[in-house]
Amino acid sequence: MPEGHSVHRIARQFALHFVGKKVAVSSPQGRFAGDASKIDGRLMTEAKAVGKQMFLEFDNGLWLRVHLGIYGAWDFAGDITADATTASAGGRMGQTNMKGTILDSRGEDSLHSIGAPRVTRLRMSEQEKIEPGYDTFPPDPIGAVRVRLLSEDTVADLRGPTACEVITPAEVQAAIDKLGPDPLIDPPKRGEERFVAAVLKKSTPIGLLLMDQSIVSGIGNVYRAELLFRARLDPHIPGKRLPEATVRALWKDWKKLLTIGVQTGQMLTMDGLGKKQYEAALANRDDRHWVYHRTGLPCRVCGTPIVMEMAAGRKLYYCPFDQTAPDQTAP
Repeated sequence: MPEGHSVHRIARQFALHFVGKKVAVSSPQGRFAGDASKIDGRLMTEAKAVGKQMFLEFDNGLWLRVHLGIYGAWDFAGDITADATTASAGGRMGQTNMKGTILDSRGEDSLHSIGAPRVTRLRMSEQEKIEPGYDTFPPDPIGAVRVRLLSEDTVADLRGPTACEVITPAEVQAAIDKLGPDPLIDPPKRGEERFVAAVLKKSTPIGLLLMDQSIVSGIGNVYRAELLFRARLDPHIPGKRLPEATVRALWKDWKKLLTIGVQTGQMLTMDGLGKKQYEAALANRDDRHWVYHRTGLPCRVCGTPIVMEMAAGRKLYYCPFDQTAPDQTAP
């Protein structure tokens, strides 16, 4: 399932290529035709992500809400950039981000598709990848496209979402009110205080709280495992037994990792990497995580085999030595 950084990156693609333009909205598969007609031909005025949900506003006051879920993905084609994070900042995201920029087959950092044949498509979901090119614009929909958003030079096709609906501003606010704080959206101090207060009053294990979108927005299985290891925190400790300083440190680390994820397009959770290690981590998921998906492999710190257990139906990875220190709870 796409985690928070992916949805923020998708929202930035829309902000860069659709906001301020009139958009033709259709449902090639037919299941969204009624809602599509409500925003068809309208000007897109805003694109924003909150946690794992994205909201697109139109000039008639209606919003398109999308939750990709496990199987959802957006396909972009036309006059687009490979990395809207860089482009929207005028290429000033810093050296870390520039090393993570997606390049096309010509080694360029854009996917401009002027002339024929068209260059490519960019698929954005849990991972980002370049798809085969096309000869005419707009390209024919591939698969069961729930909704197509088309401007004069860019197209975005949505497939397989958990949620896709046109809603009112009041309904947008109601949806956001159900979500925990997002470090990239909430005012810094307020977001931290909301998170700390929510965790410290819960008897639920911290390994489950981090996946609860009403407690904190955007964290999924990968970031959950990595945040807990980086804090050397036992995932089974109830939230209310944690020291307040530990909970505040978790929030700050989540903000750090989320920012890196938005900048690079990767869930890169290991610090202090040299140039070759950094490039390897960007290229290969196996080289970018401390514990995630490493069942039975030696801990990168102590050598103890990494453990995987099921927690609320999801796989939880942790080091049984480094994450079971006796002094992790509040007095």
